[in-house]
Amino acid sequence: MKLRLEDNTLRLRLSAEEVADFGRTGQLQTVVPLGPAALDTLTYVLVRAAGLGGLELQLAYSPGHITVQVPAAVADEWTASETISLRCSYPVAGNQVLHILVEKDLGCKH
Repeated sequence: MKLRLEDNTLRLRLSAEEVADFGRTGQLQTVVPLGPAALDTLTYVLVRAAGLGGLELQLAYSPGHITVQVPAAVADEWTASETISLRCSYPVAGNQVLHILVEKDLGCKH
């Protein structure tokens, strides 16, 4: 799973295998080491959230940890369909908006 941060956009791109894994397990996680200590990492997670109401993606952030939550019904539909992307605009501090995109990277050969 690739993470791309640019300006006010957070984008996750999943290979076909990762989409299948997400559909089966309901979670994908990547840990990126960023320093010499074991805790010097960035973890990003995509999770199927059974208790999340509505149709919008949600974001949970704590230092070193980003979680994008997809409502269960939306996750199930997305993984079983040919729909390429999920997107939403998520309000953040300072009257700003963070655009969240979760995309199938089906042309990817890695």
